[in-house]
Amino acid sequence: MRRQLAALDLGSNSFHLLVVSEQDDHIQVVDKYREMVRLAAGLRNDGYLDEETEFRALNCLERLGERLRGLARDNVRIVGTSALRQAKNSAAFIQRAERILGHDIEIIGGREEARLIYLGVSHSLEDSADRRLVVDIGGGSTELILGRHFDPEEMESLHMGCVAMSGAYFPDGRIGRKAFELAINRARQELEPVMHQFRRPNWETAIGASGTILAIESILSADGGETGVITRAGLERLVGQLSDARHLSEVPLPQLSAERHPVFCGGLAILAAVFAELDVDFMHASSGALREGLIYDLLGRVHHTDIREATVVNVRRRYHVDIAHANRVQSLVMSLHDQLAEQQGPADTDADADAKSILRWAADLHEIGMDISHSQYHKHGGYLLLNMDMPGFSRRDQARLATLVRAHRRKFPMPLFVGPDGNQLILPAVLLRLAVLLCRSREPQSLPPMQLLPGSGDLTLQIPAAWLNAHPLTRLDLVQEAAFLSAIPFTLVVEET
Repeated sequence: MRRQLAALDLGSNSFHLLVVSEQDDHIQVVDKYREMVRLAAGLRNDGYLDEETEFRALNCLERLGERLRGLARDNVRIVGTSALRQAKNSAAFIQRAERILGHDIEIIGGREEARLIYLGVSHSLEDSADRRLVVDIGGGSTELILGRHFDPEEMESLHMGCVAMSGAYFPDGRIGRKAFELAINRARQELEPVMHQFRRPNWETAIGASGTILAIESILSADGGETGVITRAGLERLVGQLSDARHLSEVPLPQLSAERHPVFCGGLAILAAVFAELDVDFMHASSGALREGLIYDLLGRVHHTDIREATVVNVRRRYHVDIAHANRVQSLVMSLHDQLAEQQGPADTDADADAKSILRWAADLHEIGMDISHSQYHKHGGYLLLNMDMPGFSRRDQARLATLVRAHRRKFPMPLFVGPDGNQLILPAVLLRLAVLLCRSREPQSLPPMQLLPGSGDLTLQIPAAWLNAHPLTRLDLVQEAAFLSAIPFTLVVEET
């Protein structure tokens, strides 16, 4: 079956939309759109996006939203990167943007951004056994990735990008030798902590992605350089040429678009620092980047090879989770969830499937905190899930997962359940708590037939009296659980049958 997939990258410099047609794992680009929005330039000193930038960004999304209308939610992925990670008012902006687009927006962490960039770059190149260094200079951050084939191995996201660097050292297009020296040295400082990890000989091939690198390659190839390659000599020659001028407008660069002029010198300084610190002699320029990575990641989800499943398996292994017990809890919580779903009638299938996956993964990972300490392990687990790198997971999904694990036992942490996401997580949290409680013996014994009935702000659990009589500790646990939940307030009624 032929379907359309779309990826939208809300970058710190540009918004990029890519639409492809997919059939039998073959994809064909059917639409591309890029607009320079410069979100990072709109970040005020107090950390808020200014109104003018918000207005410009939302106007752009109005245009992009027209192209996304009619596409199924599962076939669209929209992500925000560095500027939206930093902006204090990003939540309000995202709410407005989601209403315009009709699709959810994920804010992804720096290393998840790096993973997706590597995925996009590696699919745009001929596969080889070389270990690759991939560099992407964005508007608000620079990603460094080491990998082989289609698998990233080491990833870092550095807090420097072409927008902020240009604004700090090349305001209004003013350039010169001193400005380039300061900018390059600042970028080298940022690279210093990861230099040994990403420096040659830890890789055989260097590849650059992003608009900055493609623009530099275009300028150098027009000046007699090899097409598709940036050399150290060519890069140094370009920096020297700009250093001898006082303003960027004095340097004839016909290959450089007018919209890239304001951010070009900052990106050039960052790339010069990368070449110097990581011992790069030449770098291949790639058109593949984050949006292509999103398409291939989305293609995996469509065909049920979701990277998030592998991430959960790896986290369980890393934190020595009792797999048999986690599987018992997962089986029970999914059974309770399905009982309620059948009684509550049709729901938003995409949203419900997403929420169900988060609940299932929470059951898989609810005991990871035990690897730190049994005492208050639910708090340790919640902290780990909120802060670790989890390939494939957006920040929102990690927060939802962390909240469920943090709340799966003892007192209910109601302050974590505020806002729309929090309200939607209360019932899944209660289901996970019940499943953990009923599996407390950790024995592979069969549980009795039980029925869960929904109400308005309450649940009734029907369970055989004979079984409770044989398990007095569980009966006591259920009484205590009802008391914990009453503080929400949420009423749990245990009805013995």
